[in-house]
Amino acid sequence: MRRLTFLLRPGWVILALLVAGFAYLCFSVLAPWQLGKNTSTSHRNDQIAASVDAEPVPVEQLVTASGPAADDDEWRRVTATGSYVPDSTVLVRLRSVDGGPAYEVLAVFRLDDGREVLVDRGYVQPVDGTRPPQVADPPTGRQTLNARLRMSEGTVPGKDPVTEEGFRQVYFVDAGQVGRVLGTDLIDGYLQLEADQPGSFEPIPLPQLDAGPYLSYGLQWLAFGIMAPLGLAYFVRAEVRERRKERAAARTAPSGDNSPAPDTPAPVPSTEPDRPASTRSADAPLSTQPTVSAKLADRYGKTR
Repeated sequence: MRRLTFLLRPGWVILALLVAGFAYLCFSVLAPWQLGKNTSTSHRNDQIAASVDAEPVPVEQLVTASGPAADDDEWRRVTATGSYVPDSTVLVRLRSVDGGPAYEVLAVFRLDDGREVLVDRGYVQPVDGTRPPQVADPPTGRQTLNARLRMSEGTVPGKDPVTEEGFRQVYFVDAGQVGRVLGTDLIDGYLQLEADQPGSFEPIPLPQLDAGPYLSYGLQWLAFGIMAPLGLAYFVRAEVRERRKERAAARTAPSGDNSPAPDTPAPVPSTEPDRPASTRSADAPLSTQPTVSAKLADRYGKTR
């Protein structure tokens, strides 16, 4: 244990804390974040794929009077019969469709049973890149819509509804927020119209059925969380080995005893008179102990 006391030095302590913190983030935050996105994306893709060949059902079967639709019913194809509520148009701003800016157009649809549901009529392209175009009102009278059931997106603090260019505008397709803007009580969730429906614009394209890179990203963060402590252990082991080598070199270094070793011929007495130390040859070795620079060169490599 005495050989590991160098780990208590501030530099090693800080390094160990950084490695431990990074590994903790990898296992508790970063990897679960990516793996969770992979799970949700795969679940969404399964729902979309299952809904492609499924027959549409009346929306009243999924959205009962007792509460909103279940999450597992999202993307289900449904039919809704009723009529559009006049003066209920709301635009969703700052949207992107196929890489270009867009406004999504919302309206309220009153079902035959009297309940009201939010309908995403599709998207329109802005004028001059920023301003909403003229938006036609939905048709009047009784209509039957084919759509997909979607869950509300939720909201973010600071992204409040605004009124610009003569339109009520929001940042999210959220039934609760839109209901407060219009002063009405809406079913939780909304209907995303399919193509060529009454009152529809360009339909919102379905997401690509691709799980994306989230699984590989999650596995990479797990690998990083494992590699960081292993890297620290490698450097600790290298430091221990280097210190062991230094101690071994110190034990085998000459101790300064001038007595001749066994089987070593005795030095021949010199016939020259003793000379002062100042007159000795400049290149005569003063000590056999390795210098600091020699140790550094041996440990880290010779430098110029």
